[in-house]
Amino acid sequence: MAEFQWPWEYTFPPFFTLQPHEETRRQQLKVWTDLFLKYLKHVNRFTIGINDQNLPLFCNESINRRLSPELILLILEQLQQSGHAAPLDKRRQEWQVYSYTLEEYGNMVYDWIQETGQTNSICTLYELVAGENSTQTEFHNMDEAVLLNALRLLEEKGKCELIEMDGSHGVKFF
Repeated sequence: MAEFQWPWEYTFPPFFTLQPHEETRRQQLKVWTDLFLKYLKHVNRFTIGINDQNLPLFCNESINRRLSPELILLILEQLQQSGHAAPLDKRRQEWQVYSYTLEEYGNMVYDWIQETGQTNSICTLYELVAGENSTQTEFHNMDEAVLLNALRLLEEKGKCELIEMDGSHGVKFF
């Protein structure tokens, strides 16, 4: 895996402090939300905790700066508004974060199923995210919990049916 390329703002100390001027703050949050999505996609990580203080995304040791938990929460809330994150607990300390929205992931899976002629067949979630046939897809190596959420949206639209057996999930596509 190639080394992650940090944006220039990551080495700019004020970037780690919420800016008081509204337009500056809006731009700062836009850069942070983009950075969260790019970094987490690069490291193939779908869950983060606000208190993961040693995560390079949250701190730049070379300039001795770190995001406050309040700013991390604000960034995650921005991602939630755009459909790229959801809290996993009531205290909003643990979050799922996705490079694409759940609807986009669901559409990717469904389009791939149709392209590969797998409608009316049953697949396990493991086959979808780790199978050798899906290696060239954006959802390959995806967290199964995120995939399950995306498939639930497809199920609501009548495009698939989720099947649960012995604690594991399968899905039949229509």
